[in-house]
Amino acid sequence: MADGQLSYRAFAGSEAFSDFRRARLATAIGARKLQAIWVHYVASYKQLLTEQISVLEQLLEYGSYPDTGDDLHNACLQAISNGATPQDSHTLLMYITPRPGTISPWSSKATSIAQVCGLERSVKRIERGIVLAATFDGDAPQQSTSSAEALYDRMTENLSRNAPDIDAMFAQHSPSPLQRVHLQRDDGKPKAAFDEANRTLGLALDDSEIEYLIEAYTNQLQRDPTDVELFMFAQVNSEHCRHKQFNADWTIDGNAKSQSLFSMIRNTHKQHPQQVISAYSDNAAVMKGEPGSHWAPDNATGEWRSTKETVHYLGKVETHNHPTAVSPFPGAATGSGGEIRDEGAVGRGSKPKSGLTGFNVSDLLIPGHKQPWELDVGKPAHLASSLDIMLEAPIGSAAFNNEFGRPCTTGYFRTLLTNVPTPAGGTELRGYHKPIMLAGGVGTVRPQHALKDKAM
Repeated sequence: MADGQLSYRAFAGSEAFSDFRRARLATAIGARKLQAIWVHYVASYKQLLTEQISVLEQLLEYGSYPDTGDDLHNACLQAISNGATPQDSHTLLMYITPRPGTISPWSSKATSIAQVCGLERSVKRIERGIVLAATFDGDAPQQSTSSAEALYDRMTENLSRNAPDIDAMFAQHSPSPLQRVHLQRDDGKPKAAFDEANRTLGLALDDSEIEYLIEAYTNQLQRDPTDVELFMFAQVNSEHCRHKQFNADWTIDGNAKSQSLFSMIRNTHKQHPQQVISAYSDNAAVMKGEPGSHWAPDNATGEWRSTKETVHYLGKVETHNHPTAVSPFPGAATGSGGEIRDEGAVGRGSKPKSGLTGFNVSDLLIPGHKQPWELDVGKPAHLASSLDIMLEAPIGSAAFNNEFGRPCTTGYFRTLLTNVPTPAGGTELRGYHKPIMLAGGVGTVRPQHALKDKAM
C-alpha cells in the first residue's frame, strides 16, 4: 500500500528526561522551567480499531508521568492532540524527532514488538520523538540559539519549533542511483578524480589509500569504482575497524621498532597468561576468579537455590570519541551503553557489575577562571567545547549507567593543550579538541559460560 494511504496517530508518553536532566537543560537554554514528554507516532495501513489502540496504549506505557496539573505538561499534551501552540509569549514549544530519512533503533525494536503482539497486519511502523515545552521569565527567544544544541543529539536527531511532517517521517525513498568515479578522465589524472571523490563523499582517505585504490582499479580491475565501493572501503579500512595505526610498524628517530602499539599491549598477556581465561578474542577479557555462590532457580524443582562455584571476572574498556565531541551527553551515554552491551555478551552470557568512565579534553577556559597555562585557540564549529564536554559528558555516561542499574564507580578527567616542537624547527599545537571518551567496566561470568561454544 502506498505511503499516501497510511493512517497516522500520535500517542503521548511519559517524561523524556529525569528531574535532574530537565533542570540542567533549563539552565542551559536560560529557561525557568522545562518539561518534555515522549510522543509515539504510529503509521498504520488503515484506521486503527479500538482493540488495536488498546494494545498500543499498553505497549507504549512505560516510565514516569508528570503531575496532571503541570502547565507545561498540558501544553505538550495539547500540542500532541491537536497541534495547539502556547498563547503566552513566555512559553516555547519544540519538537525533537529522528533525522529525516532515518529509522531510529527504538523504532525498529518497537515496531517488531507491536507486530508480534498481533498488530502485524495493521501497524507499519512506530517512531518516537519528544515534545518539549519551556517557560522563561521574559519573552521566549524567537530564534534558535547555540544553547539549544544541548537539547538534542545533532548526529541522530532534528530540533524544530514546528510539528513534524508525519508524511515525511514515514516516507520511503528510492535509493540514490549508483555513481561511478571516472578515473579515465579527459585530463588523464585519476589522482585528481579520487581527490575530488574523497572530498565530496567525505571518505577521509589518506594519500597511501588513494594510491592503493588507483592501482587496484586502473591496473587490476581495470574499471571505474562505484561510490558504494568507496564508502565500504573507507569504513572497513578505517582505524575504528582495522586499527591500522594501532597495528602499524613504527620507526621513531630513524629506528624501526619491533612491536606495534597493539602488540605492546598484548605483550602483557603473552608474558603472563596464567590467570586469564580469554583475551583479545571476545567482547571483554575474562580472568580467573574466586570461589563464590551463584543464586538461581533450580530447573528441576523451580526453587531458588545457591550453588558453590568459581566466579570469573571480566573487564573491558573502549572509546566513543567522535560522538562525544559532537554531542557530549548522548555521545558519552551511548559509549557507556555499548560497553555495557559488550560486557553482557561475553561468552554465552555474563553480567555487567560496575562501570568506569574517563575523559581527555583540551583546556577548559572556564569563564572568569582562565588559568595561566591555558591557550585560547578556538575550535572547529561542529565540535563541542572542552568545557561543554566536561559539564555534559560525565553526566551522560553516569545517566546510562544508572538507568541500566550499574553504578559507575571510578574514572578520570584530564586536560591538555600545549605547544610542542616540530622536526622543522617550529612548533605545533597538540591537544584534545577531539576528546577521548573512555568507557569501561567489570563484571562476572559463570565458568561454564565463559567461552563461546564454537559448535553453536
